[in-house]
Amino acid sequence: MTAIPATGAVRSSMKDRRHAALPAAGSLVEFVIPVYNEAIDLPRAVDRLTTDLAQRFPYQWRVVVADNASTDNTLQVASELAAAHPNVEVLHLDQKGRGRALRTAWLGSDADVVAYMDVDLSTDLDAVLPLVAPLLSGHSDLAIGSRLSRSSRVVRGPKREIISRCYNFLLRASLGARFRDAQCGFKAMRRDAADALLPLVKDGNWFFDTELLVLAERSGLRIHEVPVDWIDDPDTRVNIVQTALEDLRGIRRVGTDLMRGRIPVDEVRRKLGRGPLSTEQTHAQALPTHLTRFVAIGVASTVAYALLFLLMRSLGMGAQTSNITALLATAIANTAANRRVTFGIRGREGAARSQVEGLALFAFGVALTSLSLVALHAATPGATH
Repeated sequence: MTAIPATGAVRSSMKDRRHAALPAAGSLVEFVIPVYNEAIDLPRAVDRLTTDLAQRFPYQWRVVVADNASTDNTLQVASELAAAHPNVEVLHLDQKGRGRALRTAWLGSDADVVAYMDVDLSTDLDAVLPLVAPLLSGHSDLAIGSRLSRSSRVVRGPKREIISRCYNFLLRASLGARFRDAQCGFKAMRRDAADALLPLVKDGNWFFDTELLVLAERSGLRIHEVPVDWIDDPDTRVNIVQTALEDLRGIRRVGTDLMRGRIPVDEVRRKLGRGPLSTEQTHAQALPTHLTRFVAIGVASTVAYALLFLLMRSLGMGAQTSNITALLATAIANTAANRRVTFGIRGREGAARSQVEGLALFAFGVALTSLSLVALHAATPGATH
């Protein structure tokens, strides 16, 4: 058994004997199947995948079952499969998490290309070669299966279809993502790209895929999308609501880290031979995030203004006084929030100028709302608050 000290994970197989039997030349592709309590479905998946690869895959290959802290006998089943198949290995982790299992397996691999697929094999295996071929040829750095491509054939319920499309729309709107399908369990990447990117990916669960793709795109890597035939697994163990909430938190974290320069994407670009982002590219990628946050703060400010106005009116203050006071308070808060949250500006430098600019807009708002109140009073003197 070979230990991986950095993670505490253990990979076991007949690796040494098999590598001695493989020719020295040729590319090696490693397919990881992350599993958690999949003792029943795992044998069928491994048998089907290894049979298909042996018959049709023209490159050297290896299958790794990555067991992330299963509580049933999945590890035992996986070990038996590794003993029965010379091209199958087992990786065991003591902590749960699909992303954690993939990161550990890929960073511990010596393959030219590392890939993964879900144990249910929802994606038709005809897409395996189109997935890895652009990576082995050097054309692309990552490849992903896409269920949202026009030529894909997908069988799944309307609920999951709507959630998937909304999630990917949110990624495009908030992080400027250009890939179509972030969460399809069918991906591959070159090992040099994996070595550079994976240490930067923080998530160890379901947001792992999205974070990896966003960082890859920001680092200038080429992502190849493969239309797939995909059939939904009705027995999925994924908690959709919990996963959606985790994904939303992940989007906020990654967007904030990118905006504040906490992720060294320029360093990754240099390491992989990509040039730095141009100013136009940087602005284009940041614009969706800035717009989303700007709108959200604007909506919150408007709601706060309305509540303050109603509160002061209920305390007996006049309409114009309540209006000006509520506008002034929310204008100052709005400017400070946009500096900090939308544009990531910290400290006092430039704060006074920003507030002066904000107050200029405040003056316009006062004029507009004051005239509106005058017009309302003239039209309906007895209007309610």
